[in-house]
Amino acid sequence: MSRIAGRFVRVEPRRRARAFVLGLLSDLPRKNCWTLAEHAGDATPYGLQHPLSRAKWDADAVRDDIRGFVVEHLHHQDAVLVVDETGDLKKGAATVGVQRQYTGTAGRIENSQVAVYLAYSTPLGHAAIDRELYVPRSWSEDTARCRAAGIPDSVGFATKPALAARMIGRALEAGVRASWVAGDEVYGGNPHLRAELEKRQVGYVLAIACDHQVTTRAGKFRADALVKKLPKRAWQKLSAGTGAKGHRFYDWVLADLADDRPGHHQLLVRRDRRTGELAFYRCYSPIQVPLATLVRVAGRRWTVEETFQTGKGLAGLDEHQVRRWVSWHRWVTLSMLAHAFLTVVRADEHARHPRPEELIPLTCNEIQRLFITLVVRTVHCTAHRLDWSNRRRRHQARSQTSHYQRQAAQA
Repeated sequence: MSRIAGRFVRVEPRRRARAFVLGLLSDLPRKNCWTLAEHAGDATPYGLQHPLSRAKWDADAVRDDIRGFVVEHLHHQDAVLVVDETGDLKKGAATVGVQRQYTGTAGRIENSQVAVYLAYSTPLGHAAIDRELYVPRSWSEDTARCRAAGIPDSVGFATKPALAARMIGRALEAGVRASWVAGDEVYGGNPHLRAELEKRQVGYVLAIACDHQVTTRAGKFRADALVKKLPKRAWQKLSAGTGAKGHRFYDWVLADLADDRPGHHQLLVRRDRRTGELAFYRCYSPIQVPLATLVRVAGRRWTVEETFQTGKGLAGLDEHQVRRWVSWHRWVTLSMLAHAFLTVVRADEHARHPRPEELIPLTCNEIQRLFITLVVRTVHCTAHRLDWSNRRRRHQARSQTSHYQRQAAQA
């Protein structure tokens, strides 16, 4: 917390933010301002709602502090920047950025809010270091709706690859040393993002669709059609990294692409050794690199999924019940800080205390349990719990009455 203390104008919001982060690190089944306030020992939720809405502090400056904190502790020569988006299912239409859209969280089109994240991934660990909320055209073209949600007038429509390019640029300009960027098909199929990375001479391994058109010296082909023309002896068995059950072995093949621009452009193909399923990657590197390096970067892309899983499961990344632009950024930023804390402690423990042979390495889940048990240990009296039970039921009764009155008026 001392890393971000200077970002708060007053001491009270800083202390509230600390209580907020401790609540996010707790084992509460649901995390919102009501449950966090009860966990902190407050009599009302208003104290912890204040840092999300009215308090004066810069969430973007705290984001920069988180980035410096993560890079300082997880720095490694094999660092990879990974971009991906995740969706949070929401009801109604007033929450900023919400519309019916596809989200991988549900695997279908749902009423949801989508954000793009940038993760810093190294062999020591991985954590989110930046975030951008995706504002659909249905919002950006509706000025009144944007102002009602507190979206600044300077914020216009931007595609997800454009948001990714913006975050990557911020990280590189801040001095983050990373030679590679990884992402899925949303980003691999975007020529503007690829051109921006090549301009900065940053290598990439970006997934593409099977029907993506690539150009070789023999002509232009679909990615899946080009694979059929490669000899069987070109495939090599390599590990994409270790998983929960050991090394993730796949068959890989690499084909050179014809491109007049500087650097090396290649098509990387992965084949599942059991099912034969293919995955395709468009690759660029300023200098020639071996196949094993491209495979390692491709395998790093999955760490952003683990970042989302732990961020949501342990730090309440997706449990915000806020509607406005500023509140969303502040909640997500504090959640990123909580997750970064767990990740850094995990990396530090692995470096300082090698595990015994009969134990697996400490995980973020186990560190959270130990932190709650050994450090936080919040115990409140029975009266405090009963007061919050009455407050919740009173609030629910008012809401129920309001819904019935609105329904009666409409009828």
